[in-house]
Amino acid sequence: MAVKWTGGHSSPVLCLNASKEGLLASGAEGGDLTAWGEDGTPLGHMRFQGADDVTSVLFSPSCPTKLYASHGETISVLDVRSLKDSLDHFHVNEEEINCLSLNQTENLLASADDSGAIKILDVENKKVVRSLKRHSNICSSVAFRPQRPQSLVSCGLDMQVMLWSLQKRPLWITNLQEDETEEMEGPQSPGQLLNPALAHCISVASCGNIFSCGAEDGKVRIFRVMGVKCEQELGFKGHTLGVSQVCFLPESYLLLTGGNDGKIMLWDANSEVEKKQKSPTKRTHRKKPKRGTCTKQGGNTDASVTDEEEHGNILPKLNIEHGEKVNWLLGTKIKGHQNILVADQTSCISVYPLNEF
Repeated sequence: MAVKWTGGHSSPVLCLNASKEGLLASGAEGGDLTAWGEDGTPLGHMRFQGADDVTSVLFSPSCPTKLYASHGETISVLDVRSLKDSLDHFHVNEEEINCLSLNQTENLLASADDSGAIKILDVENKKVVRSLKRHSNICSSVAFRPQRPQSLVSCGLDMQVMLWSLQKRPLWITNLQEDETEEMEGPQSPGQLLNPALAHCISVASCGNIFSCGAEDGKVRIFRVMGVKCEQELGFKGHTLGVSQVCFLPESYLLLTGGNDGKIMLWDANSEVEKKQKSPTKRTHRKKPKRGTCTKQGGNTDASVTDEEEHGNILPKLNIEHGEKVNWLLGTKIKGHQNILVADQTSCISVYPLNEF
């Protein structure tokens, strides 16, 4: 059963992040930003002028009270101990920002927006040093690669996944839909054509060489960076509807996924890639999102319910029937124990323990 954190928002929560010192932040529709203690108590709240949705929040690893938040086309820098005014703000994107990412040296901040652009901001000098524009539709997610401060990956609603070097622009581009067409085996069900592989989210493992992408066709894809290109190591139908979130747990290859089907799953990407290399299997699927209201039920956890056939012989380590479309997933330690934090279409944050992992 999930523990519900309430009292921080009155509208759907869109994003989450945690600091190294146990502080948590959440952003919501209507410009709401809330800071939380480890026990789920709201510590502070603010509403940005203009009431644009808060789409991404990001703590500074080296300064755990510093928080970056995107709302509309603006990035604000805040001190979570005093959520009254911004310490600084940047207006470098032309359209709504969807995702923020800091590189490991914390001198560069990437912001992906609805125009398909990724702006690279020099945090110290407070100026844009790169404008990466190759996505032809909304750039939904961007992530710097750990241990490689000049390299990042991105994905978008143009169904493209890209590997970037800040010196050489895109090193590698793949179109998920084209790759899927090439890989398709056997008869295709009619519904598949209705759900193209719009890419919603990207997450890089701590090693920096393995990353995952979740898409509207219900598939989870895992890639490996091989120098200046990438290879898809694994692709499987993880959810019956679109995959809205993918998130590697810190210092591991355990992958959390969340979908519009209201399910949250945990996969062992490392062992599945090894199995795939020995015995390849390919599969696909699809569907669309829904809205909901805050409910008191906590969701059911069952690690053995999933039909093996549904995931192309790949079984999740954990299957949580959350019951609401997942907006954001975060794997983090709270009071020394690993937990999954979930933002959905309600104003609550759900917390599931992951003690066995």
